[in-house]
Amino acid sequence: MTHIARRTPVFRGPAAWSAILPGQPAPIPLNGDTEADFALIGGGFAGLSAARRLMQLNPGARIVVAEAGRLAEGASGRNSGFMIDLPHELTSDDYAGAGDDRAIIALNRHAIGFAGQVVQDYDIDPNFLDPAGKVNGAASPAADALNRSYAAHLASMGETSEMLDAQSMTELTGSRHYLSGLYTPGTVMLQPAGYIRGFGDGLRRDGVVIAENTPVTALTRTGGAWHLTTAHGTIRARTAILTNNGHLESFGFARGRLMQVFLYASMTAELDAGALARLGGQPRWGVTPSDPMGTTMRRIDTGQGGNRIVTRTCATLEPGMVPSESTLRRAAATHRAKFAQRFPALADVRQEYSWAGHLCLTRNAVAVMRQLDDGLFAGCVQNGLGTARGTLTGIGAAELASGVVSDITRHFTAEPEPTRLPPQPFARLGANAYMRWRGWRAGQE
Repeated sequence: MTHIARRTPVFRGPAAWSAILPGQPAPIPLNGDTEADFALIGGGFAGLSAARRLMQLNPGARIVVAEAGRLAEGASGRNSGFMIDLPHELTSDDYAGAGDDRAIIALNRHAIGFAGQVVQDYDIDPNFLDPAGKVNGAASPAADALNRSYAAHLASMGETSEMLDAQSMTELTGSRHYLSGLYTPGTVMLQPAGYIRGFGDGLRRDGVVIAENTPVTALTRTGGAWHLTTAHGTIRARTAILTNNGHLESFGFARGRLMQVFLYASMTAELDAGALARLGGQPRWGVTPSDPMGTTMRRIDTGQGGNRIVTRTCATLEPGMVPSESTLRRAAATHRAKFAQRFPALADVRQEYSWAGHLCLTRNAVAVMRQLDDGLFAGCVQNGLGTARGTLTGIGAAELASGVVSDITRHFTAEPEPTRLPPQPFARLGANAYMRWRGWRAGQE
């Protein structure tokens, strides 16, 4: 049985979160053949979390992680850094999940606790995992109503939140754009590249082999083991785990069932003293839009890589997993307009970085965290919640591969298969038209 990778990751734009940190040591790709007890494909939130959990459950096991690029320069360095504990269903009107979400809240908090222990054990800068909470910003009465609907959903589960008025939003962000906001305290704000880099360094010190610039091009079952083919060698492992999110489909799994979506973001150049004085507000905050198809904004400070603001909006479905350069340019222009709308006093501030980030969704919002074959497991499909859901599916895949039953394995293995998508090109055309309409409907958000 051989699974040939039809494609390997292609990135558009720089991974800004990594670019604003000091440089990394040179990568060490796989060179020659090696053997492992466990081999993982993908070194993001899922892959590194799986490696750590495998190490905890299988002391002395040889673990190899094959990462196609550099740590923190794939999807793990291209998100907005929100590790969210509460329901955050991107296909809904107000993020509320279906019915009572207390089980997934508990799992998300487990992921946050796991990440906190990683920071502690591996001596990662605590600025890279900041328990600051986040705000759903509303710029219109309709959006304010969505926030109140979401707050009622949270209250029905005993979860606390706080409504912020326009003055409070201005004092927080320095922007007069927002009519109101809904603050929830449980979100952790990451410097995602700093976290992933530190995580990788810690795993290496514990004996995990992390081979960067080592894309796996084929996966073959031979003689009771899996052989992972790379450009410069083969990894032979008793157990293999796919922790490559949407690229699960590249190996032929869940084909025709995964929505390969790209979100686009830009980050300003360092704000100088004059810009900071004009801006005001607090030095760190994160605002997600009350409408899931609106604009996410985030401000960071020197502890996380500089005084900068991130703008994220625009989404496209790309079944081939490669967005075009022209799409990225159009998105960057939209980011400049959205930034100027919120911060007119900073309209002259340059956007230093613009990039595309890959996420993977399913129509029925399920993950693929299960056994795929003898000795082959997956911790994939994060539905746009890669920091928390990726951590969970990585932990769960490691537990499943180790014969451990937990709340995480029970939750994800009980989920149905991803729903089949309409055939191409109808799925792509329909989804992109729908996302454009949702973006238009979000309006000022």
